[in-house]
Amino acid sequence: MLGRSALLAVMIAAMTNVIAVRARSEDANAAKARSLVDAAINMTDSDQAVKLLWQATEIDPSFEEAYVYLGLYYNSRSDFTKVVEVYKKLSQYEPKQPTVFLNIGEAYMSFVPPKLDDALGYYRKAYALDPGSSFAALRIGEILAQQGNRGEALKFLRQASADGAHNPNAAAEANKLIAEMGLP
Repeated sequence: MLGRSALLAVMIAAMTNVIAVRARSEDANAAKARSLVDAAINMTDSDQAVKLLWQATEIDPSFEEAYVYLGLYYNSRSDFTKVVEVYKKLSQYEPKQPTVFLNIGEAYMSFVPPKLDDALGYYRKAYALDPGSSFAALRIGEILAQQGNRGEALKFLRQASADGAHNPNAAAEANKLIAEMGLP
């Protein structure tokens, strides 16, 4: 019969082996996903390319590049429901990535008419992850202004306006909205 220390050593060795096997498996999955994405971006058959990209997300759900290409594909076809689906799936694996939530917000803003309440929730998530994001602040301010919440809108628009050195486009848009609201 094994003693406690020997049993503990065997258990640690087994756990180390499981971790090593898992790491090799994850590396292999990442390599497979990368190869599918590479194949997809070189294809001329977009339907087949999209299938490969979705396969890549199944093999390695955290491989962001596959989602980016899927998002670009669906966005180019104005299929914003699919863009939302793509980035919502990625958000399960990258919940601390503000750009994922910004992309969902942008997709909701692209609907005709824009889905303001849905977009606002995702812009707020992005802003919570990155309170210095002038783009998130701009979009939050823009939506709040459209919803008639001028006071809170102004707070966010002023933040975006102040970030002209880092994001001059967001600052310019914020300044334009502030002027349209008739505020100094």
